[in-house]
Amino acid sequence: MKVLIIDDEPLARSLVKEYLQSHTDLELAGECDNGLEGLKAIQQLKPDLIFLDVQMPRINGFEMLELVEQPPAVIFTTAFDEYALKAFDAHAVDYLLKPFTQERFDKAIQKWKESSATAATTAALLESAAALSPVQSSRIVVKSGNHIKIIPMHEVNYIEAADDYVKIYTKEGSFLKNGTMNHFEAVLNKEQFVRCHRSSIINIQNITRIDPYEKDSHIAILKTGEKIPVSRAGYAKLKQVLGL
Repeated sequence: MKVLIIDDEPLARSLVKEYLQSHTDLELAGECDNGLEGLKAIQQLKPDLIFLDVQMPRINGFEMLELVEQPPAVIFTTAFDEYALKAFDAHAVDYLLKPFTQERFDKAIQKWKESSATAATTAALLESAAALSPVQSSRIVVKSGNHIKIIPMHEVNYIEAADDYVKIYTKEGSFLKNGTMNHFEAVLNKEQFVRCHRSSIINIQNITRIDPYEKDSHIAILKTGEKIPVSRAGYAKLKQVLGL
């Protein structure tokens, strides 16, 4: 079974490599020192297991996993991070708190081999992590072709449902992101973003006016000229947040 190490600390990668030597059934397929390289390596090498650091430059381990269509099994390696530990504990996902011993490492490997964790477990973990972490609730990381783009929340005009994805609209265009409307409704700042329709979340700072539409519905007109549907329930939310 193939293993990949993704950690920006050389000493931490060396320690994992040393501990792996006693596990002859595992093959070290590669190592990366950041999340962007890690994402490419996962796509190319298709490892069975990754050792993933949480705190890394540019994008963290959770943000990297959000960009992987079918993430492999993960054992997280991290220094103390209260948000990460809360997310791990909520979903019984194993992690190694640095510095860790060979004995603790071996237990994590054994737990992985006996684990029934699924992709759904990883998805639920990422949702918890995004809700808890101040970094992830302040930005959205998306893939744009072969590039990774970090979008600050204040640059988001609105978010729209798109089957199993959501579409993030900014002044630079739209970007697909694997996720649900319920997830973004939960993690976004409720004083800035309002779920105005089952398929739309709007940044209230970009609204120029709200016009009546059919029956009890309305249309929000953005500064860009785009028109966003507003349901009856969404209109009540908007009035409350806007103080109307």
